[in-house]
Amino acid sequence: MARAALRIGVRDLAEAAGVTPATITRFETEKGGLQHASAEAIRKALEAQGVQFLEGGQVAAGPGVALKEESRH
Repeated sequence: MARAALRIGVRDLAEAAGVTPATITRFETEKGGLQHASAEAIRKALEAQGVQFLEGGQVAAGPGVALKEESRH
């Protein structure tokens, strides 16, 4: 969802995070695990472009989207 909101491609995010495009694809399609270091690199790359990750109950500091608890898979 974050990558789509930024309108960046898999390769762009992979380059920004210093991971392979396959790592991004595996994560997004839930077809493989993700090393902690890779997850942190992806998170930092997204945050550097303005994405704000929220913990339960937090409110965003601007426009955005969120999923209700019952909507998650």
